[in-house]
Order: sequence, then C-alpha cells, then structure tokens
Amino acid sequence: MHCKGCGLVFVPKVFHLNKADEKREYDLHQNCVQDEGYRKFLGRVSKPLLLRLPNGSRGLDFGCGPGPALAHILEEAGHHMDIYDPYYAPNEFFKTKKYDFITATEVVEHLAEPGSELDHLWSLMNRGGWLAIMTKRVTSLEAFANWHYKNDPTHISFFCEFTFNFLAKNWETEAEFIGNDVVLFQKSR
Repeated sequence: MHCKGCGLVFVPKVFHLNKADEKREYDLHQNCVQDEGYRKFLGRVSKPLLLRLPNGSRGLDFGCGPGPALAHILEEAGHHMDIYDPYYAPNEFFKTKKYDFITATEVVEHLAEPGSELDHLWSLMNRGGWLAIMTKRVTSLEAFANWHYKNDPTHISFFCEFTFNFLAKNWETEAEFIGNDVVLFQKSR
C-alpha cells in the first residue's frame, strides 16, 4: 500500500507477523558491539550525530536490539544512554523522560504505526534535541517492486525522502539527509 499524503509505503496489517514469529526473525540478527564491521555500519549515524551533540547529553537508543551496540558507542563517547526494545529491553520508563537525542537505527521499517510512534518519540525530546533515524529509503515505486529490503517479513513501513520531509513539516523542522540511509531532525530551541 502507498499513502499518497505522506509517501509511506506499508504492508497491510493482515500480513504482519505475529509477535512470536517476529521475534524469531529478530533472533537471527547478529549485531555485536565488538564486531568492527557492525560498528562501522553504525558509524553512518553515530558520527554525524556526535558532531552535533554537546558533551554528556542524555539519549535513548529506541529499538536497540539484543546487543545495544549503538548505545555502547555513544556511551564510549561520553553520553548517558537509556535503551528500549519491545523484545530485548522492554523497559517502558523512557515514555516519561525527556532526551537530548533519540536514535532509531534500522527500526522505523518495523513500526506498525510509524506516524504515532515517531510523534511520541518527538514529544520526548528536549528543545534543541536531535532525532536520528537510519533506514533504507524508497527511491521510487517502480524500484520498490524489485527491492531486496522489502523481502524481510519484519519490514512493514518504508520511508522515502518525501515521507521524512512530511514529518519535518509537521514537527516544524527540517530533515537533514546524510547519505542514502540517515536522516536527522533537530527540535527547535
């Protein structure tokens, strides 16, 4: 399905995996903080984000997975991190806190209600804070038909630049695109 209003391409709910099958798929991922290749991959979001953060900022790694590698990288750089993942770190205390930055790395494509979930994350950020998202972007509906990324059964929401610009407009900010898969948003001061 394709939303003509915001550009999001999404899988209808009837085709979503149940929670047990979804977790089984996630358990196949091997994302270890000691893996230099994975650290380099995460560097695509951590490096530009770190250039923008004051020392000692408080962050949330939303959708951190079983080994919260990005949280470790950001803690190594001197930031204070909370983590959340519905399967591996289901601590929902984050919903009542405020953050200087929030990361959602390889997460938004898994969200069943991406608009409301991203709006909620936005509401948790302090003024001047950063939301950093990393996900592959739809380049065209024609290319989508043959795109490998859509074949992961846990991927149910697919964003394009138009979608991120739509969110930015709603949040009264700008989408800053970095490379092919990172977008940053700063909350107004």
